Amino acid sequence: MMTSLALVAAGGAAGASLRFLVGQALAFPLGTLAVNLAGSLAIGALWVLLETRAAHLAPLLITGLLGGFTTFSAFSLDALRLMEAGRAGAALAYVAGSVILSIAACALGLWIARSLS
Repeated sequence: MMTSLALVAAGGAAGASLRFLVGQALAFPLGTLAVNLAGSLAIGALWVLLETRAAHLAPLLITGLLGGFTTFSAFSLDALRLMEAGRAGAALAYVAGSVILSIAACALGLWIARSLS
């Protein structure tokens, strides 16, 4: 457990640092778009490669590196895994619910913070 946690932490630090660098290199919101696209591409490839060959690297590369880089990649993989499992309705609900509820939660957070300041 502690080894996996250390791998996640190390990967997360590297991923967050990479995300910061991409955000500095590209104008808003292109940095976020680039990170989301690159992360989604990478998680798709890594999922297939690690699943059968090196599952022990998943905490470092998928949860840590890509989790620190972008959680959108995990969202993308979750949606596709639901689709591949034949759960199209659940995938659609997950995508719609995630996008709509996340935007609503962000708006609520903005409203709360602005109300307090």
